Amino acid sequence: MNPRRTETARPGSDVVILGAGPAGLVLANLLHQSGIDCVVLERASREHVETRARAGYLAPETVRILERHGLADGLRARGREHDVCEFRTPEGRFRLRYGGLGRGEPHTVYPQQSLVSDLIAEFTAAGGRIAFETEARSVTGVDGDRPTVLTHDLDGRPTQWPASYVAGCDGRHGAARRAIPAADARRRHSDHGVSWLAVLVAAPASMDAVGYAVHREGFAGHMSRGPETTRYYLQCDRGTATDSWSEDRIWSALAHRLRADEYGPLREGPVLERGIVHLESDVLRPLRHGSLFLVGDAASLVSPSAAKGANLAVLEAEILAQALAAAVLRGDPRPLLRYSDRCLSHIWRAQEFSHWMIRLLHAPTAPQESSGFHDSLRYARLESLRTSRSHQDWFAENYVGL
Repeated sequence: MNPRRTETARPGSDVVILGAGPAGLVLANLLHQSGIDCVVLERASREHVETRARAGYLAPETVRILERHGLADGLRARGREHDVCEFRTPEGRFRLRYGGLGRGEPHTVYPQQSLVSDLIAEFTAAGGRIAFETEARSVTGVDGDRPTVLTHDLDGRPTQWPASYVAGCDGRHGAARRAIPAADARRRHSDHGVSWLAVLVAAPASMDAVGYAVHREGFAGHMSRGPETTRYYLQCDRGTATDSWSEDRIWSALAHRLRADEYGPLREGPVLERGIVHLESDVLRPLRHGSLFLVGDAASLVSPSAAKGANLAVLEAEILAQALAAAVLRGDPRPLLRYSDRCLSHIWRAQEFSHWMIRLLHAPTAPQESSGFHDSLRYARLESLRTSRSHQDWFAENYVGL
């Protein structure tokens, strides 16, 4: 019989942050710069969070936020501006140089793991505290003045982390979301009925654009992640097992759907990672319960069809950092009262464009929409995007905007 583990308590902090992704780390850096005591709790190891491949397209406003707070040295040194996407359809292909449309702004391609590594290095070099391999199990007391996070380390040792505020940046299945009573939150959820096989390959990009292929056998996507790695997506049946596609099958399907025989061969390489992505949207309202605030994926899940998730997370982190600074340093709670509404206005605009992209790139999945009528609407949208300057300007503004 194992002896009962003794629960320990850490000294209190102004803010306990759950999760060391872009949201939590930007928030931690900004709070630390303001002189607000905070600690980051992350269930994974430092090596894991610094190497897990995620999004890589930073919106112009994300870059401005990072530059504004002195957090952009890495992306300015190693990031690449990108401003063109290519659509491939049965009728042919067309390219949009969106950096010259709308507001005339490009993306910056910088792998998320590189950004996370930069933010960790900046925070720890300045004396910030991150507890890796420390899983938040529960958040209690959020209706009072002293919420507490209970964590377990790898050996199962429980520890209490009291704070004045808790920032939940630990995803939609994390302890922060679970701490909000269901009766006090309204959830808006949509399963778009589409699944992707996502693969990361050790090969340079095969085109100088983000590639979107509309094909009768399903969508295929191409996104550069750096000089030697590329992310590909293949629409697949719901219920597909991650390992049911061999590398040969993956490359064959990619070449077929991206029409490599017409537009040039793909640069192949070994598959480094693979996983199944179900395109879902999920939003909680409000994003605050007492002294607990939700940020990033804990606040909302946006389908990856428009690369909004990490960018929203950075924007929300800055909004919350400014509001917490007003409350902690100046005793002004008003920005915290506005936090949820401010973030939700950005979230729903991103959700709307993401939903539009899903309908543009995929055949209808609902039985009542399975006729050729909705397919014809989709091709009419693509034709309008190819030929209408006003449509192109709208696309560019929403594609890179927040």
